[in-house]
Amino acid sequence: MGGLRRVGHAARTDAFGTGLLITLMMLRLRVSGRANCRLRAPAGCLALVLVAGPLMGCSLLPKEEDYVPDSPADRLYNEGVFLLNNKQDYKGAATKFDEVERQNPYSDWARKSLLMSAYAYYQSEQYTDCINSAKRYVTLHPGSADAAYAQYLIGSSYYDQILDISRDQERADKAINAFEEVVRKYPDSEYAVSAKKKIGMARDQLAGKEMDIGRYYLNKRDFTGAINRFKVVVTRYQTTRHVEEALERLTEAYLAIGIVTEAQTAAAVLGHNFPDSPWYKDAYSLVRTAGGEPNEDTGSWISRAFKKVLG
Repeated sequence: MGGLRRVGHAARTDAFGTGLLITLMMLRLRVSGRANCRLRAPAGCLALVLVAGPLMGCSLLPKEEDYVPDSPADRLYNEGVFLLNNKQDYKGAATKFDEVERQNPYSDWARKSLLMSAYAYYQSEQYTDCINSAKRYVTLHPGSADAAYAQYLIGSSYYDQILDISRDQERADKAINAFEEVVRKYPDSEYAVSAKKKIGMARDQLAGKEMDIGRYYLNKRDFTGAINRFKVVVTRYQTTRHVEEALERLTEAYLAIGIVTEAQTAAAVLGHNFPDSPWYKDAYSLVRTAGGEPNEDTGSWISRAFKKVLG
């Protein structure tokens, strides 16, 4: 925190008395002002330069190019924390944290700053920068106690960018993958529970996308295309809220192309698992109107899909 560090050698050869006086002044300032120097270093260090300056002759001062600015890591880090907490200047804070890592790449301050940089970028909704910083943290410090949080930030950055079901759902897929890493690698961390919840919500989003496309095909009377989309919901997303409608839509589509046994199976599986669902009432009505009853064919892919999940 000493302001400027002398590199030149010539200054040590002159005026021993003046140099000793300056050294004593520096020690006195360090002892008396240590408590305030960590966060308020600029004022204390500036006072030292202003007092010592007049005592030195020009011949004692090294040239300007002989000085190296001293920017201690802890000062930059604390400035970043101040901007983050007190000013909500997330971009400014991220800049400070990045500077710590740049100037002190192998220090513990650099490790802390890398994670804080990711958090500051996340708060400022600079998700790409957050993901990059968090990924670097996980790569460089996989055994750190904070690695779980860094991985969680990656998932959250993708999750917060998920668009409505009419748009591409690539970010939902990436969010699920990132959160699954949290659950797999850090199952006992405080972030695992939240990661599981967000996985469920992201999967629901993906199921909703499949349903949206399936309805489109159904309305166009492209029953095979519709069945393929509803099949994805039944086989991959049985735990989402969309599976009930998917089974009813399968009943409707299979009846439309004359595959009655699959229609009856879809209705039966729907009734077994969701007996109070309004979608089951619709499916039951469709099958009855076609002259049949809900009846599960255990060899059907629909039956096997649910047995795999529930069994």
